[in-house]
Amino acid sequence: MVKKCVCNARKNVYLLKKLETMTVTEAFGDVASIIAQMAPEKIAALKAPKVMSEQVEQLVYRKKQGIISTEETAELERFLGLDLFIGLAKARAHQLMAK
Repeated sequence: MVKKCVCNARKNVYLLKKLETMTVTEAFGDVASIIAQMAPEKIAALKAPKVMSEQVEQLVYRKKQGIISTEETAELERFLGLDLFIGLAKARAHQLMAK
């Protein structure tokens, strides 16, 4: 039992160190791969709703003009994170479909 606990502790320390050095792309990549495997055709065909695209365009414009609020900046960052995640999932889906 003690040996098992020591092994688990070492594994947890390793995972924590890995998480500390992991980039956002790496963190999203594993989950994106899992999602892409579920329904590659559907994932590859994903498109943002027009309303969402327009909102992102407006936020980017406000940022470029220097008139973006703190709340809008946070919203833009969430959209960009989501875009990164979906882009990774779509890339993985295309890879799966090419096999």
